[in-house]
Amino acid sequence: MTYLVTTLLKLSCPDRVGVLSRLSSFVAGHGGNLSEVNQFTDTSTNWFFVRMAIQSETLRLPFNEFRKAFEPLAKQLNAAWTLRPAATQMKVVVMVSKLGHCLADLLWRWRSGELVCDIVLVVSNHDELRETAKRDGVDFRCIPVESHNHKEAFASMHDLFREIKPDLIVLARYMRILPEYICAEFSGRLINIHHSFLPSFVGANAYARAYERGVKLIGATCHYATAELDAGPIIDQEVIRVEHFHTPEDLVRLGRDCERLALARSVRWHLADRVLVHGNRAIVFRD
Repeated sequence: MTYLVTTLLKLSCPDRVGVLSRLSSFVAGHGGNLSEVNQFTDTSTNWFFVRMAIQSETLRLPFNEFRKAFEPLAKQLNAAWTLRPAATQMKVVVMVSKLGHCLADLLWRWRSGELVCDIVLVVSNHDELRETAKRDGVDFRCIPVESHNHKEAFASMHDLFREIKPDLIVLARYMRILPEYICAEFSGRLINIHHSFLPSFVGANAYARAYERGVKLIGATCHYATAELDAGPIIDQEVIRVEHFHTPEDLVRLGRDCERLALARSVRWHLADRVLVHGNRAIVFRD
């Protein structure tokens, strides 16, 4: 079996005539073949988004030189962009509290090869899920966050993240609000799963409030975390129907399935450079 060597280009810039042609011509001019192209133009903002998978074994330049050659064109386009070999694995930290369904699901998908990354650490404000992480050979760090020590706890967490330098931090039902400085430093690299179909039922106890409201659908929302609670760019949402005989406990059970699915898809798409953020919107080129 022949495996393709692929380079991923993710780019967004002001739209203009011929921008896609200029990008594809650049790739072809250096011997690369495009095996996949996803592009979208938001006409309301006149903004262009593209993800290119470049079959790069035919490139006439080594990767670092190819990347350097691309910089002048990216500057001309006033683009935000990333370019990396698809085979490089992102370094991932997962954050949890006491609920382990999302963590267990992510670890299973990682172990089975569905999530191509390197999960290096699980961080929690409780100790309950230590064995879950250790069963998969992942380091576990408990950093309790209480009202009397939250500033020191988050400062310690911040130092830990700076030491590890994760490419992605996944809040897999981590039930503490991260301070603004952590959200700002890791903007676009913090994914959170919220247990409601946002913008409904922001914050805690979402299923109980959904039951009290008598909703007929509940859901889960995966989004990039920002300083504003549950308000960052939405990557994916999953819903399930609620019947009149369902109890609050049933809503929790059903909702956990939604949480697992929305989170797993969002993490997979982020790892494959399929998500581009512009303002408070996420453009997702689904696989």
